[in-house]
Amino acid sequence: METKDILENPKFKELVSKRSSFAWTLAIIMLVVYYTFILTIAFAPEVLGTPLGDGVTTIGIPVGIVIIFFAFILTGIYVKRANSEFDELTAQIKREAK
Repeated sequence: METKDILENPKFKELVSKRSSFAWTLAIIMLVVYYTFILTIAFAPEVLGTPLGDGVTTIGIPVGIVIIFFAFILTGIYVKRANSEFDELTAQIKREAK
């Protein structure tokens, strides 16, 4: 099977479509979370600058840490789906290509 045949394979088109759509969805979610944080810092710094207790730590520190963990979680979600659904579609395309 030639490259042209693979590119025209409906399963390949499905794989590309699903993978792209899912990746863009996760990227947009992450961008919204991150830019909301940045815009809050820019336009309402008192919100994230509120101290936690009597120390110097503000609300912004744990919120920033949560955003970092959120990015790891989204990555894990992508990897889980890639290792199941996307890898299975790739294997089917490879079998058909032989």
